[in-house]
Amino acid sequence: MTASAATIVLVPAAAAAAPVLASSLGRVVRVPLVVFEIAFGILLGPALLGWVSPDEIISRLADFGLAMLFFLAGSEIDIDRIRGRVLNRSVLGWLVALAAGLAVGICVGALLGYGAIAGVFIGIALTSTALGTIMPMLRDAGELHTPFGTAVVGIGAAGEFGPLIAISLFLSGRNPGTAALLLLAFALVAAAAITISARGHHHHLHTMITTTLRTSGQFAVRFVILIVAALVALSLVLGLDMLLGAFAAGLVVRFVLDDATPADREAVESKLEAVGFGFLVPVFFVVTGLRFDVQALTENPTALLLLAVFALLLLLVRGMTGLFTAPSGAAARDRRAIVLLAATGLPIIVAVTDIGTTTGDLPAAPASALVGAGMLSVLLFPLIALAQRRTSRSPDMDIALNDDIPDEA
Repeated sequence: MTASAATIVLVPAAAAAAPVLASSLGRVVRVPLVVFEIAFGILLGPALLGWVSPDEIISRLADFGLAMLFFLAGSEIDIDRIRGRVLNRSVLGWLVALAAGLAVGICVGALLGYGAIAGVFIGIALTSTALGTIMPMLRDAGELHTPFGTAVVGIGAAGEFGPLIAISLFLSGRNPGTAALLLLAFALVAAAAITISARGHHHHLHTMITTTLRTSGQFAVRFVILIVAALVALSLVLGLDMLLGAFAAGLVVRFVLDDATPADREAVESKLEAVGFGFLVPVFFVVTGLRFDVQALTENPTALLLLAVFALLLLLVRGMTGLFTAPSGAAARDRRAIVLLAATGLPIIVAVTDIGTTTGDLPAAPASALVGAGMLSVLLFPLIALAQRRTSRSPDMDIALNDDIPDEA
């Protein structure tokens, strides 16, 4: 199947135009880049102009883009920095969010006649945090390596990895016991890969990376793609979500690059970000806009109401449980910022609703409402959160978190 000329040209055009528009408006208000990418997709897609339809080729590229987003999120996580209190509280917060999300989702499904299974899809979607979307915003704002950013990364790590496990356990179509065994098998392989990558200095590997870094060999990029492909393939063979493999691959690569020279590590990371944020990730967000079912919202008053309800539930179910990670001494503005960033979710919502609509367990109306709520969260929540953070550099929060963060070398 060949892609149409319009698709070949207009999707990259939308991806290129998005940062230009974001930069132009940035003088007035900072709007997350993904908002423009999604908006261009809605504008160009079947919902409005109808110039581009998500054909098979662009859809596969979008799948790669989603996997790359999760890989980059995993590769950005500094385990040593978030381990201990931050990670423990983040995991506890997510488990509470899962219990609350499933309870709320099943109630919504029962009240609206969608059924308990649809409620499980809704509940898992409500527990997600878009770490891969938030981290570039934190980096651009200079917050990624601050104690505040560390807390948000811990929340995001739990809110991205946790739902992937829940998807594999509850939405795979298998018996939960069988799914748990397969998940355990994947975890053992991934843990072995992480352990191997974290030990030793990998001298021969880094020599090859250094000697091909600026040649056509580009061993580092090819090796990373191999790691991503291997763990994604393993997750697919075991019947798990491919994003689980992509996220684990990011953790493995993080450890592999830890003992590289600073110059080499920075160069490799720059190349991977160029592949991800320069090519594949924008395709995913543009295609998300192309696929967005505006008609299911506009023709169904219940769906419009659900969009607002789901946006509020993201704040209550996922956002409020993010406060488990905030120290008691944090300023009120910092706590509000944490709630908003924890409740920012879109990629996993898209993945969950795609599974639900494909299997027929989740009707189009709540699926579109969930995706719409995720888009709304990406548009508004980080914008308000970072504005709150700029007006409150809480020393109490910095001190409280620094007590639990190892000193950097």
